[in-house]
Formats: sequence, C-alpha cells, structure tokens
Amino acid sequence: MFQARDFILTEEGLAFAVTLGGVEDGRIIACLRYIRSSDGRWQKVNTRQAEMVLNSLYPHYLHYSQRRDVVLQAVPVEAVTACLQPRPRLQELLKHPAPSLLIARLQALIARLISLGLTSEQLGVTGSLLVGQYTESSDLDLVVYGREAFARARRAVRQGIALGYFEELTLPLWQESYRRRGCALSLAEYLWHERRKFNKGAVGGIKLDLLLVEEGNGAELKSWRKLGHTTLRAKVLNDFYAFSTPACYWLDHPNIGYALSFSATYTGQAKTGEWVEISGYLEQADDGEQRIIVGSSREAPGEYIKVIKPVERMRHAEQIF
Repeated sequence: MFQARDFILTEEGLAFAVTLGGVEDGRIIACLRYIRSSDGRWQKVNTRQAEMVLNSLYPHYLHYSQRRDVVLQAVPVEAVTACLQPRPRLQELLKHPAPSLLIARLQALIARLISLGLTSEQLGVTGSLLVGQYTESSDLDLVVYGREAFARARRAVRQGIALGYFEELTLPLWQESYRRRGCALSLAEYLWHERRKFNKGAVGGIKLDLLLVEEGNGAELKSWRKLGHTTLRAKVLNDFYAFSTPACYWLDHPNIGYALSFSATYTGQAKTGEWVEISGYLEQADDGEQRIIVGSSREAPGEYIKVIKPVERMRHAEQIF
C-alpha cells in the first residue's frame, strides 16, 4: 500500500512524492520532486520545472483523472522501481551515530518528542531526509502517523517551545516559508493562520514541519466535474479532517457541503465555528453533490481559505486541539 509522504522511484531516475494514499486506475497520485543527475545525485525541482520536464520528456506520467476532471501527475504501479517510506528511514537514521549536525538535531528532536509522549514508531521523515539528499540547512519534515499521535505531536511542539526545547520560527524563516508557498494570502494573513497551528517550529535554527499521515486507502469513489471558479463565505461546521491530506472542512452553506484543500498552505487553516472565505473551483458529482476545491496546483494561485471571523478564545489552551 502506497501512502502519502512516501517517495516512489522510476527507472528514468525520477523521484515522486506520493500525495494521496492508495491507487487510482492503476496509478499512484504523486508529484515529481527530484531528478537523478548524471553523477547519481538527486536534483530538486519546483512545480514549474516538474511540469516542464514531464510535459516534454515523460508525458506518460501525466494522467487525466475522470473522477476528478483534472490532469494529475501519476505513476503507474508497474513503473515503480522502489518505494521509500518515512518510518523505516527514520529508524535507520536513529540507529547510527549522527554523521552530520542536521542528523544530530533530528535525533535530539525525536528524543524530545519521545520525552513529551510520542514513540519513534509513530514518526517518520520525508523530503530530502527520505531521499538522502539533505544539506545542513534542510528542513526537518517529520511525518506523524495517526490523528491522535499528530495531536500529541502538536501539543509537544507547543510545550517544547514553552520549555525551550524547540524555538518559534524567526521572522526570516516565516518569510522564507511564505515565499516558497507563493500563496494568495498577504504575509500578515499567512502568519496569523500559521502561528496558531503549532505544526511548525525550529531546532537549532532549522525549520521543523509536522505532517499527518492517516493510514488507509485515500482513493476517490465518486466522479466529479468542474463547474468553474467561485468564491464563497460560510461557517465551518466540522474541522475533524483539517490536517488530513487533503484537508476537509464541512460547511454551513445552502449548496456546497464541504471544502477540500490539496495545498498544504491551507491545512489546519480553520476551526469549527469559524467563518471563512474560500476561493477555489466548484465541483459537482453525478448525484448533484457539490464541493469547492482549493489547490489545483501546489501554489494554487488565486485560491485560498482564510478566516474572516474566528471562534472566541477558549478558556483552556489545551482545548485548542
């Protein structure tokens, strides 16, 4: 079973990050992240570079999904030569003395999280750490398996910052995160939403990012067609899947039942009871059900979710999650 945050490799020397668990029409939904160069090293590519490479050289990794009415990057199961998984990779990095300062920081981070209630089996690493192409300034992209463990990890980050185990992101780190996201929100709006999620922090000046993976099949069952771009305002009825992939927000709206975000920028963006403004693509299923999609691309230009009326401040901080 292929899961979100796994990396899959192909014989052409391409490394794709799995974005949705499971298999759809014999393919794994994944995005090209690295290309192996002639010297054997992995070269990271951004979204635009990945699209150019696939369009010009590897169009067979582009797939029209009838269920979603969109062209996606997707790898046929038979084209996969290896699958790199976050959990075994972390265990490998923990077994041996740290060969670099970054790995030493990772090991110290895991030790702190264990002291705050998690186990190493609930954790994994993805991104450059997973493919082995990290530098001393690489981010610590930490996968957390299971919703309960993820909530515990967020509490651990909050507690760890208060205890001095971890650091809050500095303004330059936030600005760099904002620049890389390229989202439709202003910097001030982005910071307001991000600072209350507690899924980010820093260890020795290196950015830490917590990523939830729920084990199971994420395949889409219904078929959807796009009706066009729309913007709406609604109250969030349920944020239970706010940190899932994709993030889901059930809405109090006369026609549109829920919003899905495939962009990590809008993961954990809103809470139950808050009013939000959402800009994205309206979709309709064969049975007439409607939803709004945010994140038709990684940067999702012009698409966003933002809180316009937050919930009242809760009495006890631990009730936030």
